[in-house]
Amino acid sequence: MSLFDNTQFAFESKSDKDLKKAYYLYKLIGSPALTKFGTKFFNLPFAVDLPFVKPAIRETIYKQFVGGETAEQGVVVANELFKYHVSSILDYSIEGLTEEKQFDEVRDVMLHLVDLAKSNPSIPFVVFKPTAFGRIELFEKVGKKLTLTAEEEKHWANIRQRFEAVCQKGYDLDVNIMIDAEETWMQDSADDLTDEMMMKYNTKRALVWNTLQMYRHDRLAYLKEMYEKAEREGYYLGFKIVRGAYMEKERARAQAEGYPSPIQPNKEASDRDYNLALEFMTLHKERFGLFAGSHNEESCELLIKLMNENGIEKNNPNFWFGQLFGMSDNISFNLAHLGYNIAKYLPYGPIKEVMPYLVRRAQENTSVAGQTGRELSLIEKELERRKKSK
Repeated sequence: MSLFDNTQFAFESKSDKDLKKAYYLYKLIGSPALTKFGTKFFNLPFAVDLPFVKPAIRETIYKQFVGGETAEQGVVVANELFKYHVSSILDYSIEGLTEEKQFDEVRDVMLHLVDLAKSNPSIPFVVFKPTAFGRIELFEKVGKKLTLTAEEEKHWANIRQRFEAVCQKGYDLDVNIMIDAEETWMQDSADDLTDEMMMKYNTKRALVWNTLQMYRHDRLAYLKEMYEKAEREGYYLGFKIVRGAYMEKERARAQAEGYPSPIQPNKEASDRDYNLALEFMTLHKERFGLFAGSHNEESCELLIKLMNENGIEKNNPNFWFGQLFGMSDNISFNLAHLGYNIAKYLPYGPIKEVMPYLVRRAQENTSVAGQTGRELSLIEKELERRKKSK
């Protein structure tokens, strides 16, 4: 029996009505044809503005996977989860910005979230994507070390200043800052910027955290390279370890542009490197902060085993498990009951802006082998248990 099979713990925050709604939603998501149609429909520019669409989204997929339209609504959800010892990471899920004014607005939102996190123990991290602070093309150009125009130099300086402002405030208020991963063609410059922030602000502990996508075949080597550098320079490393989010897009782009794919040859290789990263970081626990983002039960069980073997306490503030809000509650809530640090990624934002995120969640549940079936079987099991206990 798995550590994560206790459905009473997994769904203790959910009413019967909540569970039944989740069940029917996962049934819908489990249909590849329906998910494909929905993806095409919601990519239409006018789709979300149709009068009947927003209410339908708000009461179904939005409610399952999103914490609300504002940070304050997200805090309400975070506080509710924290009653069950499950923390939250408020994720302002807005994408595709292009204007300097918009990037400044996102920076201000992040600074506000740091304030919220400082006064709220249910929010241990503030997270942002690098491209929420600047244009994708500029990250790519800097990563390739191409010559920038004077205007681009100015805009890149603005990006650095936005990074700096959020990391500095996190440092001043002792709030962890997590930086999400991007596609490979813009990741090098994001890595370099994040490493700069780590060197400056991780002098006492892992406060700034980067993200490594282990479906890339080069990330394990990068992790070890960063460890050697941090050992020499005397600073701490924080890493969120995930399998990855952009595989199909990465492979298609590599093929179209004629360069070697950065993606692992198969899922087994991704799983292997993910688990090797956990082993490396727990072995060198004094240098690392580790956030294991995973819906894979075997990887979570492995990390528990590695923490035990390496003498890492369950509540060590440098070691975290994480899952997405609305998914794998059986892992999150059972880990919380066992006394481990666990945080849900809790997106928030206006429905129209959050739609790209929601479409990815639907696609992910359709494509990840067994994910939808696992969610459905657990909900069925809990509804049956409740029925018998009445």
